[in-house]
Amino acid sequence: MDDNGEMTDSAVSSSVSDGVGVLTLDDPDRRNPLSLATMRAATEVLRTFGENPEVRVIVIKAHGPAFSAGHDLSEMVERTVDDEREIFAACTDLMTAVHDVRQPVIAQVQGMALAAGCQLVATCDLAVAADSARFSTPGVRIGLFCSTPMVALSRAVGRKRAMHMLLTGDMADAATAVEWGLVNTAVPAADLESTVAELAGRIGRFSGDTLAIGKRAFYDQIDRTEPEAYAAMTEVMATNAVTCDAQEGISAFLGKRDPVWRS
Repeated sequence: MDDNGEMTDSAVSSSVSDGVGVLTLDDPDRRNPLSLATMRAATEVLRTFGENPEVRVIVIKAHGPAFSAGHDLSEMVERTVDDEREIFAACTDLMTAVHDVRQPVIAQVQGMALAAGCQLVATCDLAVAADSARFSTPGVRIGLFCSTPMVALSRAVGRKRAMHMLLTGDMADAATAVEWGLVNTAVPAADLESTVAELAGRIGRFSGDTLAIGKRAFYDQIDRTEPEAYAAMTEVMATNAVTCDAQEGISAFLGKRDPVWRS
């Protein structure tokens, strides 16, 4: 990342502006495949954003007609099982980084998001799609079941819907993706950029520490039993309540003034 907050890779670029870190998949001629180098570069960008106090929200988007066609299949021909493990381990590192960074991560999806590209959308905290976007996990059609995309997909859309996508490879349109919970909303393509910018701006106005606490807590509780989740979240809320920003926010509300966040 240079002095202007920008980073470039052969297939990844990034920038920071007005508190928003933008990671862009930048190989449009090849439909932005998630090659090994691309996944590693994207993971590095996310981790760098995560350590930057000026970044309050992260957006992942892509150049060109597709969001991402998924893994770079040319890297997966005539390889050893260790080579294949390396690819999928890098993919897991990328998805883990999306959840591990302290900031909310928004997917901005235009065009197709296939296989690992669909997995990336499902992994992001929020997703906004153009109404022309399409989603699919078509690995079954080439003899390579989308087992790692299944992890994020099944958690986003539920078992039966995920199995339908995984077993058929059928394409889901943007309206279906919204109905199933894969994305939050779909808007006309011309409005996609501004819609995401407005959403990022609204979220970015809140306390960074509070957002980080909430994001971490969400993923911590979501797969627990209800009693375990309540026990864990009771402690989270108690410790959150005594932070400087929580005390400032409560005092500001009671005093009918705008809060001044420390983070």
